Amino acid sequence: MISLRSNPSTAPPPREDAWITSYQKLLPHWHSVSLSHQHSTLPISISRVNQFDAARLDIEMSAMLKEQLVKVFSLMKPGMLFQYEPELDAFLEFLIWRFSIWVDKPTPGIALMNLRYRDERAVEIRENVRTGLEGPGLTVAQKMWYCIAAVGGQYIWARLQSFSAFRRWGDSEQRPLARRVWGLMQHIEGLYKAASFGNLLLFLYTGRYRNLIERALRARLVYESPNMNRAVSFEYMNRQLVWNEFSEMLLLLLPLLNSSTVKSVLHPFSKNKSSSSTEDDSTCPICRASPTTPYLALPCQHRYCYYCLRTRCAAAPSFRCSRCSEPVVAMQRHSSIVEHKTHNQ
Repeated sequence: MISLRSNPSTAPPPREDAWITSYQKLLPHWHSVSLSHQHSTLPISISRVNQFDAARLDIEMSAMLKEQLVKVFSLMKPGMLFQYEPELDAFLEFLIWRFSIWVDKPTPGIALMNLRYRDERAVEIRENVRTGLEGPGLTVAQKMWYCIAAVGGQYIWARLQSFSAFRRWGDSEQRPLARRVWGLMQHIEGLYKAASFGNLLLFLYTGRYRNLIERALRARLVYESPNMNRAVSFEYMNRQLVWNEFSEMLLLLLPLLNSSTVKSVLHPFSKNKSSSSTEDDSTCPICRASPTTPYLALPCQHRYCYYCLRTRCAAAPSFRCSRCSEPVVAMQRHSSIVEHKTHNQ
């Protein structure tokens, strides 16, 4: 007969002892996992377009402030502000820095892009990391160095360039010291441009630090709020793109057009030859004055001033008469000996 009473030595352990045993086994693994999370950072990606747009908006804001400030001095002596343009730019940049970065606020362009500066040197990822955007702002030393580099450095370099250009340090007849300083400035500018280009390539690859100042200070742009979307008006952007392209096309074509040629092309559609015959032939059709040295345009024989006709023929080989739109192939002195002027000369 088998006894149903269990042996106390083979009985399973109590439930509380099983929990304690499992906890003691998993505790070392838990510590290793927590330590690995403490020393790792969440991979966050900040839009490069937003960072570039923020810099562009800051430039536009500075230009708007400069335009309004120039209007204040519009009644003063012309050209006076041109002498102090570096000081004016430095003053406006200092104002933007003073009321934005110095008081732990983003610049206007950075604020519109939902960004802020973060000190990468002092980022401490804690256990309760949620977005990876946490971190302190810039320190007082970083703010001061930012002002010295972005405002003071640009002002000193602009003044040095204008002074060296005015003194003509780069001319060969200048003193050897001046030529050496000029050469040193050119080398420094070349190195700075090369470093800026290298920083741009790194920025496009990593998405950190738009310029050398931010890289030197380790001031990174991160999102201010992780849930804020960028509002884009495509209708306004398309209208701006079309207008910009149209204005660039006009700026490219207008210098290539000759006003006299355009007038001569449009002249047959605006006036007929009967109305042009009734005009006063005693005045020059270009300057509207009585010719002091009258010349005739051949073959139509309309009278012009010598200098008006000569300059127009030299400027436009296919010059047409302003009265009848006939091509002018030569010019003749009025009631005197002939002087021919072909268009190939």
